[in-house]
This record gives sequence, structure tokens and C-alpha cells, in this order.
Amino acid sequence: MTESSFESGRYLYCVVQLPETEPTEFSTTGVDGEQTYVLTVGEIGVVVHECNALYDTSDVDLVRKWLLEHQNVIDTAGERFGTPIPFRFDTILRGDDERVRTWLESEQDTFTSHLDAMAGCWEYRIDVQRDEAALEEELSNDEQLVELEERIAESTAGTSHLLEKQYEQRFETLKQQQRADRTAALTEQLRPMVRDLQDLGQKPAALAPADETDETVTREARLAVLAHEEQQRNVDELLDEVAADPGVEIRYTGPWPPYTFTPTIEANDSNPDTA
Repeated sequence: MTESSFESGRYLYCVVQLPETEPTEFSTTGVDGEQTYVLTVGEIGVVVHECNALYDTSDVDLVRKWLLEHQNVIDTAGERFGTPIPFRFDTILRGDDERVRTWLESEQDTFTSHLDAMAGCWEYRIDVQRDEAALEEELSNDEQLVELEERIAESTAGTSHLLEKQYEQRFETLKQQQRADRTAALTEQLRPMVRDLQDLGQKPAALAPADETDETVTREARLAVLAHEEQQRNVDELLDEVAADPGVEIRYTGPWPPYTFTPTIEANDSNPDTA
């Protein structure tokens, strides 16, 4: 048996709050066609499927397929039980159902606390982008940029090259400052509407669409917010106002399970093994 395989294990998808009066049966097709089910302890449950190896492959298309299947199970569980606590792809606890119940019982208070706090809340991703041409026109009145343009026009080729570098550096500094200012302003407006908020910075998301790297736009803000269902309309209206500015495009996705806001479970002997 290799290091990535084992006699018995359970693939973990998410922890859910169980309904008080309804049956807890749940089953859907999971990663690689495996059938999922729910193991329960008290008023919480964990969605799992049986496995005996990690999901490890160099086939990128297969990994994408598994990721989509993983997310589909969590989405389906969210529709059935309400806001779940999702696990990342390929989170596996080695052992049988009883082993999972023992682990779930040891973390019951932590999961219950977070499920109560996040009840009715979902994650939304906000990606604010501005047309590069519109941004350049907006910043072109900066005094230093105007001065540098005048000097470039009057300079020799060698000097002009150095001044153009200075121009690019100044322009980049202004862009970064503007991003920081506008992100701060948007964050300030969003905070009263959401339970939590995280600035995701400039790093593209995993498996991002190809146009994430479009050079004709500048990303000004990339945020994840945890908002209650009752606040979604308020968030929508605010983003519509921001998108009304010339040259601004907003990519707004959700509701998602709260991936960004999932609690970290302290490591101990009962914790899942993760790939």
C-alpha cells in the first residue's frame, strides 16, 4: 500500500446544521462518481464518501472535474441544510464511520458555534476593474506626470528613455494609491452590510477564467464578503452605484458557501489528513 492509499477513509465535504424535525437523509454523487452520505453527532452532521486513497493526479482536466464535483456536493448540501462549513478539496480522515463520529464529537462545540454565527450567511466575491484607457486619462492631470511629459517632448532619445521610465513608475504609484483609496472607500461602505470582509489583493483566483489577465483593465479591488441573505439587495444596490462610474466593471459572484471564512480547526490526533 502506497503512502497515498490506505485501508479505509472518509472524504469530507462539509459540516452542516441538522434540521430539528426533518429527516437527515442526504445523498448525491460526489467526487469521481462516489455516493455521499451524512454522519451525525447531535445536531450537526458531516457529508462524506468512502475512499481508500488520496485524489492525486497530474491530469489538470481531471482535477478541474473533481473540483467541480466537490463544490457541487457542498452547494447541494447548502440548499438542503443551510449554510455549511466547507472543507477544501481532498480532505480525508483515515478510518471508518465511527472514527469520523469520534472526530466530529471532539470538534462539535467549535462547529456548532461557527454554524450558528454563519446561519443564513453566504460568501460573495467582488472584483472591481477599471478600463486602463479611462484610468490613464483620469490620472493624466497629475502635476508630476504633466511635467514629465513636457520634459520627454523636449529631451534627446537617451534622456527621454529615462524620463519615460520615471513616468511609468509615477503612473504605477498613482494607480496603486488609487486602488488603495477606492478599496478602502468601498470596504467602508460594505462593512455595515456584511458579517465579515476580506481583501483578497491582486492575486488571481485558482482556476481563474482566461480574461482575468486582460491587460486593458486594472483591478482596483478584489474582495470576499460574508453577508446575510437579508442584506444581499443592499450589497447589490451599492455595487450598481459603483459600476455606474465610467470605465468601471464589476464581476460579482455568489452566493457561495463561506470558503474564505471557514474556521481553522486546531491540529490534533483526531484531525483530518489533508493532501
